[in-house]
Amino acid sequence: MIIQRVVLNSRPGKNGNPVAENFRIEEDNLPDNINEGQVQVRTLYLSVDPYMRCRMNEDTGSDYITPWQLSQVVDGGGIGIVEESKHVHFTKGDFVTSFYWPWQTKVILNGNSLEKVDPQLANGHLSYFLGAIGMPGLTSLIGIQEKGHITAGSNQTMVVSGAAGACGSLAGQMNQNSHIILCGQISQYNKDVPYPPPLPPAVEAIQKERNITRERFLVLNYKDEFESGILQLSQWFKEGKLKIKETVVNGLENMGVAFQSMMTGGNIGKQIVCISEETSL
Repeated sequence: MIIQRVVLNSRPGKNGNPVAENFRIEEDNLPDNINEGQVQVRTLYLSVDPYMRCRMNEDTGSDYITPWQLSQVVDGGGIGIVEESKHVHFTKGDFVTSFYWPWQTKVILNGNSLEKVDPQLANGHLSYFLGAIGMPGLTSLIGIQEKGHITAGSNQTMVVSGAAGACGSLAGQMNQNSHIILCGQISQYNKDVPYPPPLPPAVEAIQKERNITRERFLVLNYKDEFESGILQLSQWFKEGKLKIKETVVNGLENMGVAFQSMMTGGNIGKQIVCISEETSL
């Protein structure tokens, strides 16, 4: 079977700005048969996210994400529908997701790498599982709960420095806090600097003088809270308490365009690429 996929065409360099031409779309052959434990899925939605900028470098600077390889298919968050299954937990027509979904129109995956999603949790909006009812939503929710030092009735003020993006557009709706939580810094991702970047001397002096705390947060350290967090986000969405925004472009051929736009502030809410329609089999 002939499918389309997106590979890393070139690297922008640690101090360069990524462009659509860093990615290349090409055709590939998908095997006609799947093995035991595998599933064949059709891709519905793919996610582009700021952390992926680090994966464009030869060294990500992190021990929990690996670099993309030149001329190899790239991957990230994805949602799809099962077309064929030889895995005990999945059947034809199931909707599934993975954090390491290849940027392809169709793909054969190990079933153990997938999680089944219930469309009812998002009132049928499957793309929300890549955003507000997915990893960005969990990052906002758990980050504030675990690191926000929230005190009910204390009249705290919350400032979200990136409040138009996938996480920031949600974090500002959840509560108030008064110290610095470091979770992503898209403005620094095109620079060869450590994370978190060092503060300018004048800013560091103010931080110390005013006893301002500055704490790093990584949502992957809280996997045991993911299931309850998804249910909470779903409930708030259904109750109208959580307002969800998306910027959606269509077509696998526009993955590079969507990535470049996201890195330059072209999205409001979660940047999503629709690969195929949600119709069931």
